[in-house]
Amino acid sequence: MTRLANQHGAINLAQGFPDFPAPEFIKEAACEAIRAEINQYAITWGSLSLRRSLARYYQRFYGFEVDPDREITVCCGATESMISALLGVVNPGQNVIIFEPFYENYGPDAIISGATPHFVNLDPENDFSFDPDELRALAAGLQGSGGVRALILNTPNNPTGKVFSIQELEHLARLAVEFDFYILTDEIYEHIIYEGEHHLMAALPGMRERTITISGLSKTF
Repeated sequence: MTRLANQHGAINLAQGFPDFPAPEFIKEAACEAIRAEINQYAITWGSLSLRRSLARYYQRFYGFEVDPDREITVCCGATESMISALLGVVNPGQNVIIFEPFYENYGPDAIISGATPHFVNLDPENDFSFDPDELRALAAGLQGSGGVRALILNTPNNPTGKVFSIQELEHLARLAVEFDFYILTDEIYEHIIYEGEHHLMAALPGMRERTITISGLSKTF
């Protein structure tokens, strides 16, 4: 879509390009780091100061305690985080559930991981809600073919803007426990909300060990 937009001079809604310069304090911090010879790789899972800042962030906004040494990994953006998470927990021949419409990478991510993607419709006539019976039937039906290994949840959702309610999250949590699967949440838009309230799936009962939470700096900033 970006190539087509450039070709035809169209307004490009396919990617989120900022139309303003980087703030001066960020540019100055980058210059200071260069002058201070901060030029080595960070450790694989991210620098300690950044991970500690992220732990403070989750405590501040959600009252959620996170261990910066054991529960946070820094990647090059949410898109890399999602494919890394899927490659880490999904085995070839397993199944992944994805709500649609969805951010374009989720389907290919599942396929690259060796899994089969299965799609559940978000109803545009009903606040982009999912049908609980349809979702349960799908999860139950996949039990004989490797079972559900993961469900990808994007909230707030791209492209609809839907914020999944706490009731919807609780329903998904119950299904995850019942059918023994992970929920991988893409929460990159967590502070860009038109209505509703964003809740952490990982904070729900029984979900801390079943949730991989993905977010990032770019969209919020």
